[in-house]
Amino acid sequence: MIMNNSIWILAINVVFSIIGYQLVIRLIPALSQMFIKANLSGIDMAKPDRKRIPEAQGVVCGAVYLIMMFLFVPVCFYQDLALRNMAQFPFHKYVEFLAALLSICCMIFLGFADDVLDLRWRHKLLLPTLASLPLLVVYFVTFNLTMIIVPSPLRCLFGYSLDIGFLYYIYMGMLAVFCTNAINIVAGINGIEAGQSLVIALSVIVFNLIELNAVCFAILKLNWYPAQVFVGDTFCYFSGMTFAVVAILGHFSKTMLLFFIPQVFNFIFSVPQLFHLVPCPRHRLPHYDPQTNLQSMSYTEYKPESLSLLARLIIQVFSALRLVDVQRGDKGMVKCSNMTIITLFLKMFGPMHESKLTSALLITQVFSSIIALMIRYPLAMLFYNQ
Repeated sequence: MIMNNSIWILAINVVFSIIGYQLVIRLIPALSQMFIKANLSGIDMAKPDRKRIPEAQGVVCGAVYLIMMFLFVPVCFYQDLALRNMAQFPFHKYVEFLAALLSICCMIFLGFADDVLDLRWRHKLLLPTLASLPLLVVYFVTFNLTMIIVPSPLRCLFGYSLDIGFLYYIYMGMLAVFCTNAINIVAGINGIEAGQSLVIALSVIVFNLIELNAVCFAILKLNWYPAQVFVGDTFCYFSGMTFAVVAILGHFSKTMLLFFIPQVFNFIFSVPQLFHLVPCPRHRLPHYDPQTNLQSMSYTEYKPESLSLLARLIIQVFSALRLVDVQRGDKGMVKCSNMTIITLFLKMFGPMHESKLTSALLITQVFSSIIALMIRYPLAMLFYNQ
C-alpha cells in the first residue's frame, strides 16, 4: 500500500514538473519586455551585436517552482488528510515541508533584491544566513540531531559518534551560505548558472535512487548560447538554497558538498580576490574578442608596490602552480589573470567559443558528480564500515 502510494505521488510530481517546464518556457518570453521596460536588463558583453536582454529571470523560475510545490502539498499529504485522524497526521513532516518552502521563498525574494539593488559581497553572505533560519529552527524543534559518525580510524579516540552540539547548526548555516554563493561565483557565460544547477540536481536524483525537476531545463534552454535571458542572482540563490534545504532535511549534507567539488575549488581559488587580499575587479568575466568571437582570459592590473607581502606571496605561489598568468604591462603595471575556474579553463585550453567553454565546464561538473558518487560509497565502506 505504501509503495503504491509513493508511486502515485511520484507520478503526480512528474506531471507537475512537466507543467512547470511548460510554464517557465512560455512565461519568460512573454514577460521579457516587461523586465526590459523596468530596466531589469543587461547587455551580453560576449556578443558582437551587444543586444540588451532581460535580466533576473530566476524570479520567474522560482515563482513557478513555488506554485508547483504549493499545489503539491495536498497531494503529498492527501492520504493523511483523507483519514481525518489528526492524531496520526505527520505534523513534523508537514512543518519541515513548509519551512523548506519558506527558506526558498525568502531566498528568491532576497535574490531578486540583490538583482535590483546590486548588493555588496558582505550582504550576499548575510542573506542566505537569514533565509536559512526558519529551516534551522524547525530542525531544532523536530530533530535536533547534532551527532556525527566518526570515521573508523578515529573511533579509538572519539568513539563511534560525536555530538558537536551548536557547531552542527553553524555548519548547516554555512552550508546554506556556500550553496547559494558557490553557483553565483561560477557565472558570467551563457548557460553556466542553470547548467551547473541542473547537473547537481540530477546528481542528487541519482544519489537518492541509489539510496532507495524541470524548471531548470526550461530556463537553461532560454539561457543557453546565445542567451535569450539572464538568470540573475535570483536564480543562483534560489537553486543554491534549494540544494541546501534538500541536503539538510535529507541528512546528506556531506554528500551534497561532494557534488559541489568544482564550486568548492572555485571558491578556494577565488578567496584571495573575494576577500580583497589581491586586487579584484568589479566583474571577472572572460575577455571577449569580437574579431575572433572567442573568449579568453581576463586580467586585473595593479602596481607591484601597492601589494602587501601576503598578496605577492599568493600570486607567486599561484603562478608557480600555473593557476594564474602574470604579465608585465605598461608604465610599471603588472596584470594577473582573474582567479576563477572559468579563467583557469581558458588558461589551460586557450581561447574558446562561449558555447564550447560552457560545455567544457558542464562536462567537468558531470565527471565531478561521478567522482563524488565513487567517493561516497567506497570511502563510506572504508571509513564508516557501511
